[in-house]
Amino acid sequence: MKVKIKIFRYNPEADKKPHYDSYEIEVDPTDRVLDLLEYVKGNFDGTLAFRRSCAHGICGSDAVRINGRNRLACKTLVNELETDKILVEPILGLPVIKDLIVDMEPFFEHYRSVMPYLVNDEPEPRTERLQSQEQRERFDDTTKCILCACCTTSCPSFWASDKYVGPAAVVTAHRFIFDSRDRAGAERLRILAEEFGVYRCHTIFNCTIACPREIQVTKAIGEVKRAIATGKID
Repeated sequence: MKVKIKIFRYNPEADKKPHYDSYEIEVDPTDRVLDLLEYVKGNFDGTLAFRRSCAHGICGSDAVRINGRNRLACKTLVNELETDKILVEPILGLPVIKDLIVDMEPFFEHYRSVMPYLVNDEPEPRTERLQSQEQRERFDDTTKCILCACCTTSCPSFWASDKYVGPAAVVTAHRFIFDSRDRAGAERLRILAEEFGVYRCHTIFNCTIACPREIQVTKAIGEVKRAIATGKID
């Protein structure tokens, strides 16, 4: 089938403002949008800039907006879009470095702010710190995050203020707050209770819809809100 792919272009060294370039190409319905970007770069314009790494939905590096929705280019098939017109743009809310590449540093600054690591200063056990299956299941869903930023950059609260810590950071905090081995849950809850913390979330569900790993992001945010309100981690 033939498709028309329209791609956001911006080179700050040469362009005064962004523009779009369009290409008509032959594709297989089961081609991925990443395949199309690779084809355009290899056959039409080698200056096209985008991120990619594993190409299997694990690294999260190729997050873009496809027909107005945050997706991973490597996981999005042409036939899933149900149209022969494909619009590819950078994710919103982060500065564009070039074309589809954005500056991820503000995103990772928020990620680091919630202490994204296990904290336990108790004497080391002779073996590993054990958990029951039930204890592990309590936070299992939020361990799936690949830090693609699809959730955070689909959030209107983040668009309104990049000071908002964002859904991905809350998901990361959730993963450790509810881990029975961790001892810094109260400190993370204090961080997330601040002005630009978890209460900036207005339960719009964009984050849950955008997540390529199907994490129940809004549910996790609600559980963190409840823990702050009750002072209980259960």
